Amino acid sequence: MQLTSPEYFVLLALVFFLYWFVRRTGKLAVAAVLAANYFFYATWHPIYLGLVPLAATCDFFLGRAIAGHRPGTARRFFVSLSILLNCSLILSSRYVPFLLDPLTAAHPGIAQMEWLLPLSLSFYAFQAMTYTIDIYRGDAEPAKSILSYLASVSFFPTIIAGPITRVAKLLPQVENNALRLSAEDGGRALFLIGLGLMKKLLIADYLGENLVNRVFDFPKLYSGAETLLAAYGYTFQLYYDFSGYTDIALGSALLLGITLPANFNQPYKAINVADFWRRWHISLSNWLRDYLFFSLPGQRSKWRPYLNLFITFTIGGLWHGANWTFIVWGALHGTGLAVVRGLQALRGKRKPNPGPLLRVVSIVVTFHFVALTWVFFRAATIGTALDVLRQIDSGSVAFTNVTSGFWMVLAIAVLAHYVPGSWYKASLNVFTRMPAPVQAMALAALVLGIRYVAATGSAPFIYGKF
Repeated sequence: MQLTSPEYFVLLALVFFLYWFVRRTGKLAVAAVLAANYFFYATWHPIYLGLVPLAATCDFFLGRAIAGHRPGTARRFFVSLSILLNCSLILSSRYVPFLLDPLTAAHPGIAQMEWLLPLSLSFYAFQAMTYTIDIYRGDAEPAKSILSYLASVSFFPTIIAGPITRVAKLLPQVENNALRLSAEDGGRALFLIGLGLMKKLLIADYLGENLVNRVFDFPKLYSGAETLLAAYGYTFQLYYDFSGYTDIALGSALLLGITLPANFNQPYKAINVADFWRRWHISLSNWLRDYLFFSLPGQRSKWRPYLNLFITFTIGGLWHGANWTFIVWGALHGTGLAVVRGLQALRGKRKPNPGPLLRVVSIVVTFHFVALTWVFFRAATIGTALDVLRQIDSGSVAFTNVTSGFWMVLAIAVLAHYVPGSWYKASLNVFTRMPAPVQAMALAALVLGIRYVAATGSAPFIYGKF
């Protein structure tokens, strides 16, 4: 069940009315959220109805075991067991085909079996690990209720592609019987859902279907200019696809009185790679920093943090898939972050104060570095990525395969990304001040308009496969 499908919004509406109807009863409201979570999983595959509750129950009791022991071997054993459990979920749902390649080559009959689960459990596993690691570090207390924990760790709007939310911050929101949905929050939720649908269906999918996918499938058939335009197109397609999902998830959660962390902040306005990762997929970059980078040895060493940055983002690339393209993408970003850290070390405590021209140059350079790395992220193989770069380098100019619609949508995507943040806040304020029936009618009109314009339906979310 995709977050852009009519079935999803039917589910969201049913959960919304049921949740607020039984909100004061406490456990019934939590049970309603849990039922919605597991129903959402079941729409992908019935196996999740056994796999997710079992894994979550194990983590719940492991969390209690960690809290019940003094610092030492026992606590390290229990937290390691939790990490191993959740990493196994990622491996089993993502890398089984890769690991079984030698076996399937020797026994072709095995290749006919479907090993890859339709929904990756990566984002679930990341959330689950925040719970036990936070308890181990003394940053959180174990959940008092297993029902609340199960509902929080598997919260359905975040499961496909985040944002990765610390369970310790979700638990009190799920358990809070005094929650009220204000008119302002309700309006903000509808605004976010509508914005997410526009980003996904009117911009991201259009860019992908009308040039990007074709160029990355057969780059040698296109001119250098068209290939460069496709690379730019993918840069914005990925942003609008992923941030569109995030907006829908944030809005869905807000309708249930739950606030999720922001995941994007105009990332292509970044002045360097470090600034980019403070703006792009913020919940993942924070997770990598807090739970991976800071866990690596040698943080007080003069040179080891540079290597740790490279290791962290190379592992982050590998998480996206068992493909050399993702490893190269992660390694490039790890190298970029190490370079930025080195320059900051040379500068010392002096804070940079770039003028307007230098700031624009920094943004343009950072944008093109990120766009270059997205080529490896998008390409199916290293060979394809190199073909794309060779075509761009060829310098041939022709726009025969670029439609006027693509030019228009790409221009809208660029302009919308770089508008001042105050414009977004002003639009949100205007929408939230409208009467609720007007907000609902505006959202319904938007959905009908999108259904008419995007007649081919919605492509799966790009980050849904990760």
